Amino acid sequence: METKTQTGTPGFKLNYKRTIIIGFAFFGILLLWQVYDSWCPTFLTELFKEAFSITSEEEVQYLVGIVMAFDNLAALILLPIFGALSDKTKSPIGKRMPYILVGTLICAIAFPFVPLFVHYNNVAGTIIMMAIVVIFAMMYRNPAVALMPDLTPKPLRSKANGIINIMGYIGGAFATVVGIFFAVSRYFKETEGHESDYQNIWTIEIPFIVASVLMVISALVLFFTIKENKLKDELADELKRGEEESELVEKVDDDKPLSKANKAMLILILAAEFFWFMADNGIGTFMTNYTMYYFEADSSASMINVIVGGVGSVIGFAVGGLIASKIGRKWTVVSGLGVTVLSYVVWAILSATLLGFQPGSGTFPVFLYIIWFVKGFGMSLVHVNSYPMVVELCNTKKIGKYTGYYYASSMAAQTITPIALGSILLIPQFDFGVLPFYALICCGISLAIFLFIKNIKSGKVGFKKGLEAMDQD
Repeated sequence: METKTQTGTPGFKLNYKRTIIIGFAFFGILLLWQVYDSWCPTFLTELFKEAFSITSEEEVQYLVGIVMAFDNLAALILLPIFGALSDKTKSPIGKRMPYILVGTLICAIAFPFVPLFVHYNNVAGTIIMMAIVVIFAMMYRNPAVALMPDLTPKPLRSKANGIINIMGYIGGAFATVVGIFFAVSRYFKETEGHESDYQNIWTIEIPFIVASVLMVISALVLFFTIKENKLKDELADELKRGEEESELVEKVDDDKPLSKANKAMLILILAAEFFWFMADNGIGTFMTNYTMYYFEADSSASMINVIVGGVGSVIGFAVGGLIASKIGRKWTVVSGLGVTVLSYVVWAILSATLLGFQPGSGTFPVFLYIIWFVKGFGMSLVHVNSYPMVVELCNTKKIGKYTGYYYASSMAAQTITPIALGSILLIPQFDFGVLPFYALICCGISLAIFLFIKNIKSGKVGFKKGLEAMDQD
């Protein structure tokens, strides 16, 4: 028997098969960024040390942060532009698909040239290729993400976003596994049992080639299975009904400016998002360096840590939509931020007391795996519900534009946070041990901001349950 929504209309059901296929776009995105974020900061560290004849890693981290921030600055500008352009695009293959295909192809061609320039110690070439990758990744990232809400009614977007993120994390996990076998530290330092990896170009080249090939495959799977224009016509009635079942107290009318309550809600979400990305991207950018230079451990330990965090994230993505259907998206996000803050508190205490932390010991603290698992779970509850809350504030005509707002906030944080954290590491009293305290402060601010969000209905939206929800058309 069908469940009913709060208005008494038939409940919505999620097409899991279609959502998983749409998720292949996010698979390619996370695959690319996991390789990019795990390898490029170390590439830049070693290139700058060589270029300026510097032996201390901390002294060049501000330069690493600036280069990584320039990439994010380009994204801050380009993501809203490509989102708005795709909203207005009309083509035989849809409004999002042209950007996805062109962006993926050029990214896939350019990506393997990054380690090639590193191998030949070419700083300018490395940075230029990184910039090309970022620019065209931004071309397809916004449209690829916007494709899910394009084809999903508002009440189902948290559940659908959970599936999309799981697909993304599978891509990220794949890249991380490759990183265990082709650890970047082995290319720059001779290690016992891996002498053949030292200065061997394939040690750093293979992960980038694998990422490029899988990105192209994922885009082709999406293109040949999702007929964007046809699906939009078939789903028109359901999408319209979804607009009526919004969580918002005040309905959105795209012919009028946002109401004061909805505008306040948007600003608060984006402000909170800014600070949780300040935390997450800040430590993510420097985590491989934290492992290599603070503990002097093999960088593969950092890759294993990412996998453990990914497992926690996948669990959170799987249950995040279900939790939101019980307590609402706002309180699910608050719960996720609370869990994440708690994990940072434990990390900070253990780091401050040096319990299990022996800088320079050559070993990676095992309990960091537990912290990363908990953090991954908490942040997945945040991500799976925050983006649907933003696109809840528009109708299907402006999803790309509002997706641009969401990513503009995250990219603004990712532009600032590498420079901020890199600059802190220049202070003589600080070293990589400052990472947990930095993350704790930023995430704590984010949680405080999110608590002020209002304009959310107290009632819950009805869904089909069990086998009724497994629409396989």
